[in-house]
Amino acid sequence: MRKILFGLAAILAAGQASAAPVACGKTCLETIATQYRTAYLAHDARRAPFASAVRFTENSVEMRLPDGTWDTVTREVGPALTVSDPATGNVGVFTSIMQNETPGFLAIRLRVQGGKIVEVEHVVATQRNISLAKMGDVTSFTHDPDFARAVAPEERMSRADLVTLSNGYFATLENNDGTIRRGARFSPGAERWGNGMKFPDIQKTFENGVFRFNDRVRDRDFFLVDEARGVVMARADLDHKGRLDHYTLTDGTEARSPYREPQSLAAMELFKIRKGEVTAMETIYVQTPYFMRSPWTRRPDRRTREITPPPAPAAASTAATTNPPLH
Repeated sequence: MRKILFGLAAILAAGQASAAPVACGKTCLETIATQYRTAYLAHDARRAPFASAVRFTENSVEMRLPDGTWDTVTREVGPALTVSDPATGNVGVFTSIMQNETPGFLAIRLRVQGGKIVEVEHVVATQRNISLAKMGDVTSFTHDPDFARAVAPEERMSRADLVTLSNGYFATLENNDGTIRRGARFSPGAERWGNGMKFPDIQKTFENGVFRFNDRVRDRDFFLVDEARGVVMARADLDHKGRLDHYTLTDGTEARSPYREPQSLAAMELFKIRKGEVTAMETIYVQTPYFMRSPWTRRPDRRTREITPPPAPAAASTAATTNPPLH
């Protein structure tokens, strides 16, 4: 009887072990990201390890997979930049594509469970869906090489600190009046690339209050922290009420808001952080209807339900104005 009981226990233990989720480290996640890109470019979902049920969104719209640019992508221009986070099962890719003659920048988030893709999120920027903004040349764009480099162990920061610095950027971007908020720190001359366009000297731009027209940066989600590389990948939505007209930068320059009506931007952002400072940023963003939420928003900002009074109207100026960058 004792032998029988031991045998049953061994069988149960083996069954439980086989039912346990398959661990997926950085190599596993990034291999799956490559398989996903291969399947996407081939228009063949069978080439990637999808779970039986998959959530898929593209530009904040939920749909069945495959659909959207899965049907229209013709080639990847690249190069692809891949980051991963085994703690959350998320892997991210920033790359560029062609849809026949239409170029675009593409951000991908995959979430993997048990070696299978269970979530797919795309943000695809083309000139059509960023309207007011300019887009860079996908054929000449390259990522800052530091994104792919590991940070020396003595220079690494905790997950919480990496997220805090990234959130400081968003806090400073919202109602940007020249104040650097929530401990945000930027290395001298740190640059941001948005849809392939260069935005030099992040700190100076913030200190000048260039982005005053950002009324809200909401529903921020820091879903991927690649501690080895010092990279954070996040999602956020930027709201523009369209009520700001002329305004004055902190250096005295007259500026005019590019947003003349309510509208929003949905963005995927990459932050490279080293020695407590943001050293580089890359973002892919698209225009969305005003106040549209991502289907992935789990905890909508409570403050977005508050009613805020409009600011006092600014006096019209006849001085020459500058055209600030978007976002």
